[in-house]
Amino acid sequence: MPSTEDVPSLTPNQILALVVLMSEARELDNNELKELAGFALTGTDNTKLETKLGLVRTDRTHRPFSHELTDKGWRVVRDLHTTEPPKAGKSASRTILTLLGNLHRSIEQLQHTHGVKLSLGEFFTQQAEPKPEAANDENDAQTRVRLAYAELAGRPGDWVGLADLREQLADLSRAEVDGALLMLLDQDGVRIIPAANTKALKKRDIAAAVKIGGEDNHALAIGQP
Repeated sequence: MPSTEDVPSLTPNQILALVVLMSEARELDNNELKELAGFALTGTDNTKLETKLGLVRTDRTHRPFSHELTDKGWRVVRDLHTTEPPKAGKSASRTILTLLGNLHRSIEQLQHTHGVKLSLGEFFTQQAEPKPEAANDENDAQTRVRLAYAELAGRPGDWVGLADLREQLADLSRAEVDGALLMLLDQDGVRIIPAANTKALKKRDIAAAVKIGGEDNHALAIGQP
């Protein structure tokens, strides 16, 4: 079990930001964070989590800025329950840390019972369910992704770079495209993979990647179902 020294000292808002990003298992812009957590990730909180600790990756190529957990962020949020809650907002923070501890034990029990290795990212991605009121929008986004793929691919099953795909869908937000890609992964014939040669990636390819299970992925293929 990790010691408290393995987990950095964080404020209640910083803890909450990490927990929300974990539970959503995707990139969130500041508007979404404000809706879910009650505040946007800006200023000193953003600086500490991104620049000083490397727990969050912030995309400033669009507004509102968006954030996602780094691999280090996933590791730290997994072990947050081992640290003491900050003095400010101690009661609320203790509740969150207690919940994380119970979650950690539940996932370990699930892995032991079923004999499978399950990361936090995989757990929350698999548990996520579309909100009823957003179902139509999500279906529309998935349809748009399929149509854009069909325009770019020579034939079904060909690989299409996510950078090219995002250009075709410039009117959709990054979160909408990412959400559609993750939902499509559950459908037959859909594959999303990382680049085999990461050194050959251009900046646009790196920026367009979608993170799945803690790994950046750069290409989409949709074959016959």
